[in-house]
Amino acid sequence: GTPPELCPAHTEVFSFGGPHECHFINGTEKVRYVMRFFYNREEYLRFDSDVGRYEGFGPYGERNAQRLNNDPEKLEYRRAEVDTYCRHNYKIAAPFLVERREIPSPSDSLP
Repeated sequence: GTPPELCPAHTEVFSFGGPHECHFINGTEKVRYVMRFFYNREEYLRFDSDVGRYEGFGPYGERNAQRLNNDPEKLEYRRAEVDTYCRHNYKIAAPFLVERREIPSPSDSLP
């Protein structure tokens, strides 16, 4: 027979996540840590180490930012991510981030 009808909630794209980003400027001299929170492809909350606080977008994001910014323990944990997450993993990621190798041209392989 025919396939069952899907409810409207299953026909739309749904995504939820919070990727971590480390931005390295001049090695580990200047490091910026950013964590973004998304719901249905829209960013609603962000922590940026340069700002030092959570920033909310829209009513839901603003409520969460206010709640998280009022928790000194969680806020200090995020601020420390520059060292515990970014700088800690820099040695592992550095060859992929900063070491640029010249791509050989096709004529280099000719005899």
